[in-house]
Amino acid sequence: MRKIVFAVPASLILFLISNQKLLAQDNQTSLRANEISLVVDSVGSKLISNYVFPEVANQMATFIDTNLKKGVYTSISDPLLFANKLTEDLRSISHDKHISVRFNPQSIAAREEVHTPEDSIAYLNNYISRLKRNNFGFKEVRILDGNIGYLDLRSFSNVEYAGPTAVSAMNFLSNSDAIIIDLRSNGGGSPQMIQLISSYLFGAEPVHLNNFYTRPTDSHSQTWTLPHVQGKRSPTTPVYVLTSSTTFSAAEEFSYNLKHLERATLIGETTGGGAHPGGTINATDRFTVWVPSGRAINPITNTNWEGTGVTPHIKIASEKALEVAHIKALESLKEKSTDSQRTEFYQWYLSALNSNVNPVDVKASVLKSYVGTYGPRVIQLDKNRLWYRRDKGTTYELIPLNQNEFLLKGMNSFRIKFITEEGKTVALEGNYSNGRKDRNPKD
Repeated sequence: MRKIVFAVPASLILFLISNQKLLAQDNQTSLRANEISLVVDSVGSKLISNYVFPEVANQMATFIDTNLKKGVYTSISDPLLFANKLTEDLRSISHDKHISVRFNPQSIAAREEVHTPEDSIAYLNNYISRLKRNNFGFKEVRILDGNIGYLDLRSFSNVEYAGPTAVSAMNFLSNSDAIIIDLRSNGGGSPQMIQLISSYLFGAEPVHLNNFYTRPTDSHSQTWTLPHVQGKRSPTTPVYVLTSSTTFSAAEEFSYNLKHLERATLIGETTGGGAHPGGTINATDRFTVWVPSGRAINPITNTNWEGTGVTPHIKIASEKALEVAHIKALESLKEKSTDSQRTEFYQWYLSALNSNVNPVDVKASVLKSYVGTYGPRVIQLDKNRLWYRRDKGTTYELIPLNQNEFLLKGMNSFRIKFITEEGKTVALEGNYSNGRKDRNPKD
């Protein structure tokens, strides 16, 4: 299958400083004579030859050329500001957020210094090393309370190098009762990584994920889930995808695919709106232009998310998306459960999460009535907050779940319940996540 490269975060751009010539070049921070016209001409030419929509490419090239002749760029001496201005002008015509002109002399020179097989290996190792320092985009993989799997994925890295990490992450999540995939800080990457991760969320029968058209070769391609993956698939595990306004490119494709395949619930904000894959092209020896040369064509909608973004099922501020997804996952699992032990298991953690969202207010007089000694357990009141300690152990703040049940802040496997009779507190009941209970009368 032909490889299509989506936009990747700027932090992945390679810098290979090999000699003093490169260092000297980097110190040339001002635009050279006639460099503005050279860059404008080259960028326009690259767009006309490669941009996915020829008519729009011509409009962009004409616009920046007209601006050049009007002297719009004449007063700009800083190459970074010039690159930003060109990007702004090109996007004002195309409204394509993938398009980007950059002042990138180091990256260009590094590629030009690759002449021998040894140079090529060094360049590649440098690239892989940078990916490793970010763990190939796999920022965090863990199990949340209630056996909810969580993956914080910051980029869709090249499968050739990141594949084993992806396989390990997806197998780690395979015993979860639900999976949350966090793309709120994901700016895109490789569709092959989309294909690999998606394959773990479906059965062995291939599922059509997406179609692509590429203008330079006038060709079409398709992506499907893989018929074989290493380890265990999770085809029936509920999936939740978290999005933000900065979720972009390949991260949007992943979200869009799963949404329209009805495989995931999207929670968060509408995404950035970039559906045109492409890649970086050298415009000159110091400037590059990222040219979107293709477009995604979803097999279900026959369109894509360009300019509109991917709309989540549940719209909410991105910073609240994880908490909401966690609650929704537990609520759904509890509702569908036919096993009383599982139902109690989900409710145990659900009540704690709900107490964070909707704190319970207990009157000061009620809190005061709970103060006292209960065998080895001591309850104290300080600044309208109850505190719990057993023997000489750690002191924990008590967070109310209701008027007489409290969880211990920082401990999710144990809670306490105050027992009252005829308006008086007579005992403290300890409740454990495994269902065990014990009780101490109030001294």
